[in-house]
Amino acid sequence: MLSTIEIIKNQTQLEPKMWGSSIVGFGNYHYKYNSGHEGDAPLIGFSPRKDALTLYLSPIFEKKVELLQQLGKHKTGKGCIYLKNLEDINIEVLKEMITSSVNHIKSHYQA
Repeated sequence: MLSTIEIIKNQTQLEPKMWGSSIVGFGNYHYKYNSGHEGDAPLIGFSPRKDALTLYLSPIFEKKVELLQQLGKHKTGKGCIYLKNLEDINIEVLKEMITSSVNHIKSHYQA
């Protein structure tokens, strides 16, 4: 089975880079909210936490609800998906989610 890094790298064609001390990110984009808050973030990222593997995706992307229903065993946060292990999910669905999330970010922000 492929690792999380290999799956994301193959899907995005981007190299991993550390963002802070615990997030592995791929690519980057600059965001600016109506409030004036702005910054830089990875297009997609993950962090292997104690309780779960945390994936950082766009909070909005095409077919998100449908894809989450097909993903397999997971929990969600606003822009995060929590996985106990990759064996519990449909990897092809995860790949589609990665692509859709990255495409959404690229279409709305400077990437």
